Amino acid sequence: MSLLPLLLPLMAQVGPASALPSNANPYASSLPLEIIEKKDAEAAKRARAAQNVTLPASRNTAGCMSAVEANPERSAELAQSALGDAIGRERVRAGLCLGAALSDLGRWDEARGAFVTARDAADAADHASRARLGAMAGNAALAAGQPGQALALLSPAATDAKIIGDAELTGSIALDRARALVAVKQPDEAAAALAEARTAQPDNAQAWLLSATLSRRQEKLSQAQTQIEKAASLAPQDPEIGLEAGVIAMLSGNETAARRSWTSVLAAGAGSDAAVTAKQYLSQLGPDTDKSGATTAKAPKP
Repeated sequence: MSLLPLLLPLMAQVGPASALPSNANPYASSLPLEIIEKKDAEAAKRARAAQNVTLPASRNTAGCMSAVEANPERSAELAQSALGDAIGRERVRAGLCLGAALSDLGRWDEARGAFVTARDAADAADHASRARLGAMAGNAALAAGQPGQALALLSPAATDAKIIGDAELTGSIALDRARALVAVKQPDEAAAALAEARTAQPDNAQAWLLSATLSRRQEKLSQAQTQIEKAASLAPQDPEIGLEAGVIAMLSGNETAARRSWTSVLAAGAGSDAAVTAKQYLSQLGPDTDKSGATTAKAPKP
């Protein structure tokens, strides 16, 4: 099958100003959702992870964090009440608990404000708490659709994370910064943030996947190929990596490799969103044929 009809719509979507994927054109794949928006469940999970900040428990907030998942509304009430009277470190703890509960409720803008309150209540020398709480505030801003606000919060958080030498947190913040920078249409700056994430966490498959996708979107296909190969070596069963590997192969003119990647996605991630997209891509290719022209496999129906 000729590659041209397939490549034209895909190439049209690869530039920095390309639109987001659409149902009408399944090849209109720009960036994976992970780099543009966090799913509510993941953002809430990360917000709750802020409780790992080393903070003293108080009688007003000791039971709040453990109750967030079971009853976030009640937890928010308890934390809001505690915040009114809290000072010093107790105020940090109460703001943290309130932010986590509000995140579970999907009230992202309020959650951002709570995390900022907690961060600002932390001692200036407590870089660990300020880094984690700032990261949570930035993540909440991203979930609220405020990438510019997120960048303003993530920048000082990144500085604090570097001061304490926390590579994992530094890498996580860099990934969030990349997502925000893509959202405000600064792809070169996003690429720099992703490079920082890879340096901080060289074994982070997600950082390599997002780097490959952004490189592909900037039409740097050779670089994208190297990055997606690294991602695949770190997480060979990840369907999102297989999906992106196929897109890069297709744009590079290698239909056989693209078909192989997308078929592997169906095998590894049946029922996943990636598998649904892989089916759409394969349906555009049509049946596989050997060199003699005989059909060797039928593409899945969309």
